[in-house]
Amino acid sequence: MTTTDQTHTPAPTSASAPTGGERADFLESLRRHRDFLRFTVKDISDHQARQRTTVSELTLGGLIKHVATTEKQWADFIVDGPAPRPAIDWENVDWQNPPEHVKAFMDSHRMTADETLDDLLAQYDSVAQATDALVASLPDLDASHPLPEAPWFEPGARWSARRTLLHIIAETSQHAGHADIIRESLDGQKTMG
Repeated sequence: MTTTDQTHTPAPTSASAPTGGERADFLESLRRHRDFLRFTVKDISDHQARQRTTVSELTLGGLIKHVATTEKQWADFIVDGPAPRPAIDWENVDWQNPPEHVKAFMDSHRMTADETLDDLLAQYDSVAQATDALVASLPDLDASHPLPEAPWFEPGARWSARRTLLHIIAETSQHAGHADIIRESLDGQKTMG
């Protein structure tokens, strides 16, 4: 069994990084919740990262992949607005033989057989660095875009860059909690306590 060393080395702070105020608060909150999430995969193997430990389909590797993918999508939304994507009729999906775009969505939540935890963490670090640079450089946190059409969004709603960053923080925090439960069920390791 191989284990990987996922010790987190914070990205160097650039001279243009905010040193106070709202943007610094966003960056600190993101750093803290990312660290909680990363801690849940400390010293585990790829096999353990793929292992289900609860009735949920969620795994530690799948959560790292999902959070990175979602953060990148929301950061792209801040810059470009909603990306075009195929509509999914969730109530009528044939889960035994789903269409390709549904498979791709499902795979964004799974650590596949050809992926390693180290690679997923490197991707997550890359996404985090890009998001942090975006937070530091955004000209206007009030700039907004319409939300993509989805049953879980109010029709016609818009989110500002600020609201979207708060969502990224909330999503990271929520999934760090999920990961903590999965890790504790795996081997008793806890993030806190």
